[in-house]
Amino acid sequence: MENKVDEFLALLRKSERGKLKIYIGMSPGVGKTYRMLKEAHSLLNNGIDVQIGYIETHLRKETHPLLHGIPIIPRTKVFYRAKELEEMDLQAILNRHPKVVLVDELAHTNVEGSKNEKRWQDVCDILEAGISVISAVNIQHLESINAEVEKITGVEIRERVPDQLLEMADEIVNIDLTADELINRLKEGKIYREDKIGQALQHFFLPEKILQLRELALKEVAHQVERKVNIEVPKQVKLRSEKFLACISSNHETAKTVIRKTARLASYYHSKWIVLYVQQHQEDAGRVRLDKQRHLINNLKLALELGAEVIKLKNNEVAQTIVQTALEKEITTICIGRPSFSLLRAILKLNLFSRLLRSMAKKDIDLVILS
Repeated sequence: MENKVDEFLALLRKSERGKLKIYIGMSPGVGKTYRMLKEAHSLLNNGIDVQIGYIETHLRKETHPLLHGIPIIPRTKVFYRAKELEEMDLQAILNRHPKVVLVDELAHTNVEGSKNEKRWQDVCDILEAGISVISAVNIQHLESINAEVEKITGVEIRERVPDQLLEMADEIVNIDLTADELINRLKEGKIYREDKIGQALQHFFLPEKILQLRELALKEVAHQVERKVNIEVPKQVKLRSEKFLACISSNHETAKTVIRKTARLASYYHSKWIVLYVQQHQEDAGRVRLDKQRHLINNLKLALELGAEVIKLKNNEVAQTIVQTALEKEITTICIGRPSFSLLRAILKLNLFSRLLRSMAKKDIDLVILS
């Protein structure tokens, strides 16, 4: 009974928690802060109570004018090492309690002595208070790919955000530009001051680096969307993502064909794929010639090299095992080789083939016969 109560309390708390929207980009200057401010104006026009908790426009000519008309919660002044610094005023935000607050530079490290070490922790406090947050972060600050980004850019990135924060987000928006578009923005003075443009073009803003960062950003957002779909969308209403099952036998030539053609199909659909070998009793190691065993091992090795997951099972009920594996692995398409038509094998394989078709028709699984 206690578990049921705990579950209900968790649901209540989740409904009271603020919503989190994160704009993510491959580099500075793609337009994250610009989009945040545009969204704030749109929300204000629709009667939503929006305040700026912390925004850094870097005085960019397209972005800075958008501050006009959006209420700002003043920053707090902090003295640190004989300097006066400005930080986001977390307590003032909690006291003011707007419906939505804008919080820029999610990976920022707060001044020593602040309530939280990191700004993302401030955002968690704001969300727990029932205030929704619109924020922004660059891909290089994400913990799990931080080292990969450092290799690409050659720049050490010390301020990082845990992956779990993206998993908490109710919405993630990727601000995507091509390498040419981003470099043009830099040259036009829309990202840095004129005295910094030349240096940026020779270091961080090289086309090959931008392309790699862009790929990382796109992959990360796609991963988060897929995770959200898997968690929140009921199975019966999900769009099917293709997943192939290549079924091979000890016939090494047919098996090799099935593996290679399924690999091409999976590559075309950007899909996961599995190679399944069902070993029948008469195919035990002691009953099969050594050359056949060697060919099978080589084909399974080929499948691994081509990126497949390999499954090897022992069962005389081949059709049933194939269908059961397809259901467990959420397979959308089964790929098999063309049955050989010697008299005895034709009878056996057509019977297997018939049972396989009947089972698949009930489960909405496609079948591809590869010649």
